[in-house]
Amino acid sequence: MPDLVRWGILGNANIARKCVLPAMQKSRNGTVLSLGTRNPAAAASVAAQHGIANVVDGYEAVLNDPAVDAVYIPLPNHLHCEWTLKALAAGKHVLCEKPLACHAVEARRMAGAAEKAGLLLLEAFMYRFHPRTQRIKQLVSNGAIGEPRLVHASFCFSMDPITLADPGNPRLRPDTGGGALLDVGCYGVSAARYFFGCEPEAVQAQASYNDAGADMLFAGALRFPGGGLATVEAGFTAALQQTYTITGCRGSIELPQDAFIPREHDAVYTLRGEHDENGRLYSIAGADEYRLMVEHFSDAVLGREPLAFSPLDSICNMLVLDELARSARDGTAVCLQGS
Repeated sequence: MPDLVRWGILGNANIARKCVLPAMQKSRNGTVLSLGTRNPAAAASVAAQHGIANVVDGYEAVLNDPAVDAVYIPLPNHLHCEWTLKALAAGKHVLCEKPLACHAVEARRMAGAAEKAGLLLLEAFMYRFHPRTQRIKQLVSNGAIGEPRLVHASFCFSMDPITLADPGNPRLRPDTGGGALLDVGCYGVSAARYFFGCEPEAVQAQASYNDAGADMLFAGALRFPGGGLATVEAGFTAALQQTYTITGCRGSIELPQDAFIPREHDAVYTLRGEHDENGRLYSIAGADEYRLMVEHFSDAVLGREPLAFSPLDSICNMLVLDELARSARDGTAVCLQGS
């Protein structure tokens, strides 16, 4: 069995260039073999910077390379399903950017294709691999704040006016899987489900839309079994909010504005007791969560450990996102029927 996973990347997206590609090249068990792009000339400097030998024209060339073991897909949301299915058909394991798909029907197709092919598929929710996230999950599971009662998660940022006015930007078009809910609201839904450890029973939401019909600002509420509640906020037109708070019956855990992307700085959280006003600040040593994610996926590809999160988790996340979007459009509460 080889010691390294040989990666191919489909597309020269910002998230690949700035975060995932460098993480792969620094990883202990993987290397980037090939970068497929529709503009090879524009990717030449990136390839040179990170020591990638092969920059190929188009995505098919990566999938047709028998030396590539796994691919990373950072394409616009509406292309996730298409290229994941093509990659799986070509015998490649797939790490796909969040959200896994544009809706749950696509996610089920992708998961089914992976299972049929005997290949791995993972949605790139890198925040779950950070030591701080895992420490907080452990605290919640061990009862440090009592039974979880409330989760408040927010991921908002303010796009510049030029970007907001660009009709071709896929993040601002519903037909390309755009909108704040799918782009960054998926984090809050994922976090609420993760820390409650179950699926919500009902959701209700409101949104503000641009002229194309994509949500620019989104607020949703989720009800979990046993009466637990969560709020999820997402936006392209509000100042930076990137945080979550978990409140239990005997305390709470609060994060600063780096909850999902702490970079490689020391990551802190505050643990407050039931009647504490200030609580105690704890610090976790800095870590590259993207590197931890790709190393975990590579270990799973190499047969060293199972995937931490199956495609079923992604299907469940998409189901909630689907119903939140429907609630906002229709102005009604939606009861979920499960995955």
